[in-house]
Amino acid sequence: MDSFLIQGGVPLRGVISISGSKNAALPIIMASIAVDDEVTYTNVPDLRDIHTTIRLLNILGREVGLEQGTVRVKNGVLGMEAPYDLVKTMRASVLCLGPLLARLGEAKVSLPGGCAIGARPVDQHLSALEKMGAVFDLENGYIHGRCPDGLRGAQIRFDFPTVGGTENVLMAACLAKGETVLENVAREPEIVDLANFLIRCGARIEGQGTTMIRVQGVDRLHGCTYAIMPDRIEAGTFLVAAGVTGGELLLKNCPVEDMSAVVDKLRDAGMVIEETEEGVLARAGEGGLRCVDVSTRPHPGFPTDMQAQFMVLMCCAQGSGLVEENIFENRFMHVQELVRMGADIHVTGSSAMVRGGRRLTGAPVMASDLRAGAALVLAGLAAEGETRVQRIYHVDRGYEHLADKLSAVGARIRRVKEED
Repeated sequence: MDSFLIQGGVPLRGVISISGSKNAALPIIMASIAVDDEVTYTNVPDLRDIHTTIRLLNILGREVGLEQGTVRVKNGVLGMEAPYDLVKTMRASVLCLGPLLARLGEAKVSLPGGCAIGARPVDQHLSALEKMGAVFDLENGYIHGRCPDGLRGAQIRFDFPTVGGTENVLMAACLAKGETVLENVAREPEIVDLANFLIRCGARIEGQGTTMIRVQGVDRLHGCTYAIMPDRIEAGTFLVAAGVTGGELLLKNCPVEDMSAVVDKLRDAGMVIEETEEGVLARAGEGGLRCVDVSTRPHPGFPTDMQAQFMVLMCCAQGSGLVEENIFENRFMHVQELVRMGADIHVTGSSAMVRGGRRLTGAPVMASDLRAGAALVLAGLAAEGETRVQRIYHVDRGYEHLADKLSAVGARIRRVKEED
């Protein structure tokens, strides 16, 4: 098992290219299940979750390969079962449920199970698909769905704007009979990217990026070549890295138009973020960093996937600020690790009070999830001394070649085996 060994205190300076979005790539690649022909994806990040998705599609009968950022999915005899061994390692595997039902009229997908940052149940996925004519049974830990007469359009209103539920039902609706109206949907840019891919394949979709999406079902979807959008969470993480190390980074392919909530908060906290012809330039302002309050919300609010990283910036800032987590009930697991590094953070329920101005010091710490791992890397870059971040397989799920990218801009970080 690998760790990151970090010698902190070095200002990062240089250029970083932002990779394709993990959160966009996973559902878009999964959507190939609903497509009749060969599909080619470009700008695909080389991540653990991408490889898991490819293995799942191979099990389902697709011939899939990843080479230098390009994924090709070739048609084949489609199977209907997503096994537990894969679904347990990546919750996004449940996104095969909608397109499988739409294509085959039947699907058997393992229940995703628990998660370190919250339960994230699939109830809304199932209730929406039931309104479209699907019937579900729970059999030995598997969701077994059937719709022998095919899915039909329906009026669906989600209880809350679920990202996965919106994606699953959107894919299914493309091949359903008639019109499907989805209300109170998630508005994340990754959902817009999924809709744009499906439209490229012949789907009839309107309203993506708003609270209501209309889908007119079609008989089939054809293949295409599609480029995955850049990763706004990776970009946000590197913006924070520039601030906490006192450096200056130029981010190429930075989707700043999809990051207004993050950029606005970083500017409020004293960072200078400028759009240039070459990319987005980021550094701490002359007055230094200062704490601000932040509250996670569904898009276009501040993303929960940036909460842990932003907390590190506040640890390195002056003053105090309140972090409210409104999306997941258990997403402060990084706090105890940051406290081990000298941070002053007190958690009460879904809120964390951060008092900045204390110098972080290196320590052995452990990643509990993907974004917590990224936050601990940031803390290690800002800290005095040596930090060992363990369980970095979490980080590998969402950051492409993170150590290499950071090393290229001056970070003293290397990947080591646990026994080293």
